[in-house]
Amino acid sequence: MQDTPADGSATDEPTTNDDTTSDAHADDTRTTDTRTDDHRTIDDDQPTSDAGRTAIVVARKRDEQPDTTEIERLAAAADYAVVGAVTQRRREDNRYNLGSGKADELARRVAETGADAALFDTELTPGQYSSLTELLPDGTRIIDRHRLVLDIFEAGAGGKAARLQVKLAKLRYELPRVRQTEERTHMQKAAETGSRLVDLEKRIRTVENKLDEVADRAGERRADRREQGFDLVAIAGYTNAGKSTLLHRLAEDLSVEELAPDHEDLDGAATVEDSLFKTLDTTTRRASVDGRRVLLTDTVGLVDGIPHDLVAAFSTTLDAVADSDLALLVVDASDPLAELREKLRVSLAELDDPRGELLVVLNKADLVDDAALDARRAAVADVTDDRVGDPLAVSALAGDGTDSLREAVADALPDADATFDLPNTGETQSFLAWAHERGRASATYKGDRVEIEFTARPAVVERARSRAAELRED
Repeated sequence: MQDTPADGSATDEPTTNDDTTSDAHADDTRTTDTRTDDHRTIDDDQPTSDAGRTAIVVARKRDEQPDTTEIERLAAAADYAVVGAVTQRRREDNRYNLGSGKADELARRVAETGADAALFDTELTPGQYSSLTELLPDGTRIIDRHRLVLDIFEAGAGGKAARLQVKLAKLRYELPRVRQTEERTHMQKAAETGSRLVDLEKRIRTVENKLDEVADRAGERRADRREQGFDLVAIAGYTNAGKSTLLHRLAEDLSVEELAPDHEDLDGAATVEDSLFKTLDTTTRRASVDGRRVLLTDTVGLVDGIPHDLVAAFSTTLDAVADSDLALLVVDASDPLAELREKLRVSLAELDDPRGELLVVLNKADLVDDAALDARRAAVADVTDDRVGDPLAVSALAGDGTDSLREAVADALPDADATFDLPNTGETQSFLAWAHERGRASATYKGDRVEIEFTARPAVVERARSRAAELRED
C-alpha cells in the first residue's frame, strides 16, 4: 500500500507495516477550514488527540435502552475522559436528535461538569449540529460517532495508504454538509467567491486517484509474493478480538511470551493493546505452516455503526482480506452471546466475499466454559448460515488450540502436487533448491536420475512444470 514495499521486496523479511512510505504530496489533499454557520466541521482547528479532555457521552435508541459501553471506549481511544452519560429511549428528534427535555438535561450536565465535548453515539445532521451548538455552552465540541471514529483513525494512521484513506473518509464526511450549506445560502451562485463544494469534490477525486495508484501497487505486490511461493493469510475481525495477539502467536519473529506487561509488543512493529483501532495500518509478518511459507497480515479492526461510505474509504486496507488465500475471522469468545452474534454479523458484512477460504476463530476460549463455547459455535453456524466450516476455539494468549489452528490453516491453503523425473545434473539441483524455497519438495536419487515430489500453490506448481520441461529438453 505504498510506493515501495515496507519489507524491501517480496523476498525480504516482511516485518513492518505495509504502507509506511511517506507521502511527499500530502499537502495536495489537505483539507482547509470549511466550517459553516450551521455546524463545526471535521477540520476544526482544535486538536483531535490532546490528552486531558473531558466529555459527556450521549446515546439514543428508538426501541431499547441504549448501552454506552462502546461510545465510552471510543471516547477513551480519542483521549477523552468521560465525566457523564445522557441516554434516551425514543425516536430521533429532527432538531436535537434527543428529545428537547433530554437536550436541556445535556446542556445542564455539560455546564455542571465543565465537559469539553458532547460525544453522540449516532450520526448527527448539520441541522442538529446547529441546534445543539446554540443550546450547549459556548465552546462545547459536538462530535458524532462518525466524526469521532475519523479522529481516532487519523491519530492512528501511520502509512501512506492509511493516511490517504482517512483523508478520503474526512472529505466524504464533509461533502454533504458543505453541499447543504451551499444549497441553503446559494453560495454556489456567487462565482466570484468560488465554491467550497466544487473545491471539495476536486480534492476527493485527487485522493481517490492516489488511492487507486496505491491499491494497484499493493495488488502487484501481492501477486509478486504469490509468484515467489508465499501464501497470503489475512487476520481480520472486530476490534479487540485478539487479532494482533494471534499474529504474535503464529509469526516466526514474534512471541506472545515477549509481550510487555501492558501488552505492547517490544519491537513496536505489531502492538497488542486493549484499544480500538490499534492496527489501522496493516502489518505483515512471516510464518511457516506445515512447510508452507506464509505471510500473515493483521488488518484494521472492524467496528459496528460506521457508515458505509467510511468503510468504503478503507477498501484499500480491506483488499488485503478480500485478496487473501485464506482469511482468519477472529471473534472474541468471551463476549456475551448476543454481542458476539452482532459483531460476527458486522464482520461478515464488511469482509464481503474473500477469494480464499474463511475460517472463524473463537479466540479467548479459555475464558468460557464448554457449554458457553458450544453455544458460541452454534451462534457462528447460525449467523454464517453454514457458509463457513466449524469454528476453531483457541486462546492466542495462552496458546491453547493454536496447533490445531495451524493444521486447519495448512489444510485450507490452496495447493497442487507434481512429480518430476529429471537427470541428476547441476541444473536439476538448482531446480530442487528453487522448489524448496517455494513449497514442499523431496528428492529420491536413482542412479543418474532424480525423482522430485513437489507440493505448492497451483500457480507455482505450473511454473515448476515449465522449468522441469526445459530441463528434460536439455
